[in-house]
Amino acid sequence: MSAADTTAPAKVPPARPAPPPTPPVVTGSPTRRRAGGAAVPWALLAPCLLILAVVLGYPLVRLATLSFQEFGQSQLWGFKPAESVGFDNFAEVLGDSEFWAVVVRTVVFAAACVVFTMVIGMAIALLLQRVSGWVKTLINIALVASWGMPIIVATTVFKWLFDSDYGIFNALLSKLPGVDMIGHNWFASGPEGLAVITLLVVWGAVPFVVITLSAGLTQVPKELEEAARLDGAGAWGVFRYVTLPILKPIIVMLTTLSVIWDMGVFPQVFVMRNGHPEAEFQLLTTYSYDKAFVVNDYAQGSAIALLTVLLLLGVIGVYMRQMLKIGEVE
Repeated sequence: MSAADTTAPAKVPPARPAPPPTPPVVTGSPTRRRAGGAAVPWALLAPCLLILAVVLGYPLVRLATLSFQEFGQSQLWGFKPAESVGFDNFAEVLGDSEFWAVVVRTVVFAAACVVFTMVIGMAIALLLQRVSGWVKTLINIALVASWGMPIIVATTVFKWLFDSDYGIFNALLSKLPGVDMIGHNWFASGPEGLAVITLLVVWGAVPFVVITLSAGLTQVPKELEEAARLDGAGAWGVFRYVTLPILKPIIVMLTTLSVIWDMGVFPQVFVMRNGHPEAEFQLLTTYSYDKAFVVNDYAQGSAIALLTVLLLLGVIGVYMRQMLKIGEVE
């Protein structure tokens, strides 16, 4: 037997246990920490809230104040003091049949703009999913360029397109068999003129809808679409039962924003009618402007503007509700 066999094996000392982790040092009470954590978001939002209060809060308060006063040109120049008249301005506005005609015209105009914007935007967004990459890139560049065009420039372009003497639209329509549109004035009647303005508003709003819906379509699972096709669903079935439910939150928000924007259309009508919209072209925004700065009845103009704000509060409430729903889901 060798010496190696008779030698006892050396004992290995046991490993030292790791020291327990040192607990973090916490300063302050839990109540104070929670209060400090809750104050951080408000501190970060404070500059934005301050700017909104100055830019939007003061004009809104001033608007509400004027709507309850008698305020015309004499009060503007300081010849007479502004006197409180209570709800007389609102009673006079609400009792005017012209005001209700403008309200109906505004609602119909905004509804037409929203419907055409959403339908055309959805159609283009779906078609973009079926084209090659370079075609999609070119179309997106064109959409962003048209979206970024200033409203005044776009309105001037449309005025030229639909001009009665030199408009290219009339010339193109006249090339159709049996159609003679040379010299046709699209703004001789309210419905035709508002149809042109609707086309202008839709043209400017479609790019945003297309880009937003295209981003939403990338989140639709391809597996669900393939499963629907295997179950026998056609293109319309896949869109109705798979694509549309997934895009519903985006569609609701886009529709709500479009209603808010289209109810507040002003420069398109104002510039298209050379700063003097006729009675059959009046919307709530231009009607309020005319009452205040053409008739010089600033109190009634303020009352109409405040009624418009109250009308939009319901739409804004729907929008905020959808935002909160999406926040809860996330």
